[in-house]
Amino acid sequence: MNEAQIDLAHTVALGSIDDEDHHAVQELLDGEDPVLRAEFVVEVQQAKDALSALAAVTATAPPAALRDRLLAAIAAEQPPVAS
Repeated sequence: MNEAQIDLAHTVALGSIDDEDHHAVQELLDGEDPVLRAEFVVEVQQAKDALSALAAVTATAPPAALRDRLLAAIAAEQPPVAS
């Protein structure tokens, strides 16, 4: 795989693919080179695994009061219930 294809695989893994990139992915996956296709799929999966590991390591618990603030904000947005 070339550098552009690796970047494309990372874009797919991040879920930030646009129409132009989507077309490039389709061309790569529909291409006649099964080795390139397999390398691309592996690169996407490895990037997803790395992002998942990073998220697990850097995750922090939300502030304790966040749930109460969110529920209060949601309740303030609710229309009155008809009786």
